[in-house]
Amino acid sequence: MPTMMIRGGDLDLVEYEFEPFAAGEGIRPLDIGREVIPRPQAGVFTVQAPARIHATVLDMNRFAPGQPGGGGFGFAVKVYCTASAECTDGSVEIDYDRVPIVRHIVEAFRATVGYGGGFHIVARDHRYKHVGLGSTGTILLSVCHAMNAALGSPLTAEELRILVGRNFVEETADDRVAFGFETGVGPAASTYGGFVVLGDDLSLAYRHPFAGDKNVFIIIPSSEISSSGTSEFNVLMNRARDLDYRDRPLKAYMVLMDLIPAIEAGNLKRAGEVMWEIEFRGSKRAEIEHHSFAIYTMMSGLRDAGIEFVGMSSVGPSIAVITEKTEEEVRAIAKRLGLSIALATAVDNEGIRITGP
Repeated sequence: MPTMMIRGGDLDLVEYEFEPFAAGEGIRPLDIGREVIPRPQAGVFTVQAPARIHATVLDMNRFAPGQPGGGGFGFAVKVYCTASAECTDGSVEIDYDRVPIVRHIVEAFRATVGYGGGFHIVARDHRYKHVGLGSTGTILLSVCHAMNAALGSPLTAEELRILVGRNFVEETADDRVAFGFETGVGPAASTYGGFVVLGDDLSLAYRHPFAGDKNVFIIIPSSEISSSGTSEFNVLMNRARDLDYRDRPLKAYMVLMDLIPAIEAGNLKRAGEVMWEIEFRGSKRAEIEHHSFAIYTMMSGLRDAGIEFVGMSSVGPSIAVITEKTEEEVRAIAKRLGLSIALATAVDNEGIRITGP
């Protein structure tokens, strides 16, 4: 794996060497501080978890691969990952096309609850990978909740989301894993639904139902720029950090003083105005410019057409819009701009759903 250079400013240059490892090594079990007793249950337990739109990180300087944090905000959408788990007497069997990441979180979970038995796990994601919908984090969370239910729920939902955040990994080309970037926004939004704001170190600062009667559309513009791997590392750990040194106080102020009051009041238009300001600030600006200024032109066109909330998710290139307009109206707007709707959905305000035998 490469050694990447991180530059936050003229006097801030360090090397970060990606060190991949076998799935199940380097796990970070939680120290629960109370007695945890796994009680295997009979039957299959199934979990459905919503995907998330990650609107922005608050400060890129507060996280790195293997160091979760940075804060941020986003919301859950009705696009789902599912996972089922059944306790067995044998080994861990995983039916999923990304076995290493699931095996790693399984071992972190087993070490946390003290379970030495096996699982039969089946996982299915929403198939929209590396376009800003959080497929990796959502599937890891789904698997954890399914295993937890199969053991009589020894961990709380809060403990599970922290466990995922501290053990968030991506697979490498040689079927090993490496720690990835994690703010905690995805697991929080998927767990509880609605709109969430995260502070540093995975702390959940705010959660509220959001735009329940509005429509959400995901537009995925064509982009030849990668949103994962070393390309993602370069944008997040270099110019994004430099810009957040400058703009993080303003972003935090806008979230506390403008965005949260708009969410509380159910004022989607005002929330969209705050989001639009943040699109030009700090690390969000670096993420958008990573795909070229054309993304700004697309989003400006959508706003000028009267769509209330427009923002690029994560490192993109997906653009999420929330509006009172119908799908027919939004398709017509998108067509005029040379765009198309990839997904028509809505905000999920419920979060994780668990069913048992």
